Amino acid sequence: MQSTPISGATDWRFAVDTTFVLFFLAVDLGQSTAFSVVEMFSALTLGMVLVLPYFFSAESEKPPFSNWLLGRCGIAIFAIGLGFMFRQTLGVILPEAFRFLPMTLLVVTAMASCCVQFYAIIRFRLAR
Repeated sequence: MQSTPISGATDWRFAVDTTFVLFFLAVDLGQSTAFSVVEMFSALTLGMVLVLPYFFSAESEKPPFSNWLLGRCGIAIFAIGLGFMFRQTLGVILPEAFRFLPMTLLVVTAMASCCVQFYAIIRFRLAR
């Protein structure tokens, strides 16, 4: 059984998987210490993950773009700050080996998001 949102309401599951990818990418960017070419590519990727999931096909009604982008910008800013604080705790509170944790979680969530997006594209749909 497929749930259909009430007219005027938006589906709360809209782009949730890419929000986790955005969060962990921003945490990883926030913990980086030097600004190099790699961090510039990370910032560019963060910008793409910030905006492009809005344009993924969705069966539900999409929220207004400005509200959606404002919410995702808030998540990204919070995660960058969290990544900066995470970097400050490495070697003091947390072991130094934990510095790879945000990237590890980013890879896992990106793989899960990819599976969800592929399922949304190729799932079986009945003809109308």
